[in-house]
Amino acid sequence: MTNGRAAGLIIGNEVLTAKVEEANGAWLTRRLRERNVPLAMLVTVPDDVDAIVEAMQLLKRRAQWVITSGGVGPTHDDVTVRAVAMALGRRVVRLAEIEEKVRAHYGERLTPESLRLADAPEGSELLHQAGRWFPVLACSAVYLLPGVPELFRIQLETVLTRLPVGKLTTAVMYLSAGEPEIARALDAVALAMPEVPIGSYPNFDESLGYRVKVTIEHAEAGRVAEAVRRLTETLPSGCILRRE
Repeated sequence: MTNGRAAGLIIGNEVLTAKVEEANGAWLTRRLRERNVPLAMLVTVPDDVDAIVEAMQLLKRRAQWVITSGGVGPTHDDVTVRAVAMALGRRVVRLAEIEEKVRAHYGERLTPESLRLADAPEGSELLHQAGRWFPVLACSAVYLLPGVPELFRIQLETVLTRLPVGKLTTAVMYLSAGEPEIARALDAVALAMPEVPIGSYPNFDESLGYRVKVTIEHAEAGRVAEAVRRLTETLPSGCILRRE
């Protein structure tokens, strides 16, 4: 089920070779979480057309929206536009509106290679940003963002205005028991309520005062309350230290 879910595609040899520390994936995850938009997958691939096409086809099956990071510049390794176009079955075309902006921005510094910035998958939509000369490129619910973190964050905010804010109710339980002791209770509730995500996160820092944090999430508060009730009844007696 892809409806209402987003996916991220991080593109760049520099990420996979640790030449730069990847930051956009974490930022994307955080901002989607803040808007309660589920993140279906986050994938990192090199600057390779076949790898991008393969990843894009997978993500389009898993999510309603795909947000990419990197590979949209004018150099030889910027192949994202071409790869996304191939994945969507589109041609790469030069958009006159962007070409005009590129020429105005670079002026006397314009080179033939600079005009590659005006290339886009056929049928792309331009999302303009106040105070920014270069628009966000969107095509078939795929948003092509730059890899530079400062630019990625700015353009991501424009993309987020296009996505609906989701609903999410969350409950948290802090337990004194370890995962082996609570596994049976978690299994039972997860099996009975597969539509309610239940997370179990062990803690090894004794100063925090708990051994496992359990999270329960769902768009409907009633489903969360029911899962909490079932866990309370099936977890080992006295192991619930506190709830949030």
